[in-house]
Amino acid sequence: MMVDAQINYSHLIKAKATELGFDACGISPAKLLEEDSARLSGWLGSGHHGTMGYMANHFEKRVNPAKLVEGAKSVVSVLLNYYTDRKQEDPEAPVISKYALGKDYHHELKERLFKLLSYIQTELSPCEGRAFVDSAPLLEKALAREAGLGWIGKNSLLIHPRKGSFLFIGELVLDLELDYDDPFGNNLCGSCTRCMDSCPTGAIIAPSQLDARKCISYLTIETKEEIPEPLAGSLTNRLIGCDICQEVCPWNSKAQQHEVLAFQPKTELLQMTASAWKMLDKPTYNRLFKGTAVGRAGFVRMKRTLEHLSGPK
Repeated sequence: MMVDAQINYSHLIKAKATELGFDACGISPAKLLEEDSARLSGWLGSGHHGTMGYMANHFEKRVNPAKLVEGAKSVVSVLLNYYTDRKQEDPEAPVISKYALGKDYHHELKERLFKLLSYIQTELSPCEGRAFVDSAPLLEKALAREAGLGWIGKNSLLIHPRKGSFLFIGELVLDLELDYDDPFGNNLCGSCTRCMDSCPTGAIIAPSQLDARKCISYLTIETKEEIPEPLAGSLTNRLIGCDICQEVCPWNSKAQQHEVLAFQPKTELLQMTASAWKMLDKPTYNRLFKGTAVGRAGFVRMKRTLEHLSGPK
């Protein structure tokens, strides 16, 4: 493909991504992420992934998107804001992470990504491609960084310089050569350590290094094992996930309310009182969380966490 066509296609793809409601879009080459590969290997070797054995699966694909789609040349990374200033009404109620207050983000992002892929294939150039949202072994934050969309902060999350970190990430891996953005080369966290200092369980063991086994999100969503007693007393009333390291981050001080209808939390969920949570039964759970991403934790694990939250402090 001629260089001018590559530039034009990339410009049109980004314009279409904006039209589809994405908050940012960048494009990077599909290639081996060498430094990230070494970091991932060290993280796995240290056992910091805990019971998330899947993180060690398909290692070569995880660090090289070119191995996910035959002949892959480009990765189109997109961001979608999910920040909301709406809060649960009872200050004593167990806290639900912002990402889980609305409908399942996987469906919302994928629907938009499929539309973007269809546009590329029908309006720009015939090509093969796949859409991903937490659905394949991909280093999504690293790919977004390579596409110029931000840096990986000390809390190990992608931070966009204007939009903060309350962002979902999705990708299209294409066998189409495009014009590529420069990687985001600067880490703008500076000397700030608010996320590290504020983590109740000390899960951020060093800048950009997370021991998932101590992370409240891991403890309340990922692991099927019992929450270790020393950590169970440090959940800070968090029931599903944890936003503390994002809430204290200066880059989120000007976070804007999202405009995605599907991410609006149910009024009933926001109105649940602490006493109502203690009485949570399966029918109420199903009604509150049908079609959300909370299904990953499940009713049994949620009840387990609630027992810890309602126990001795």
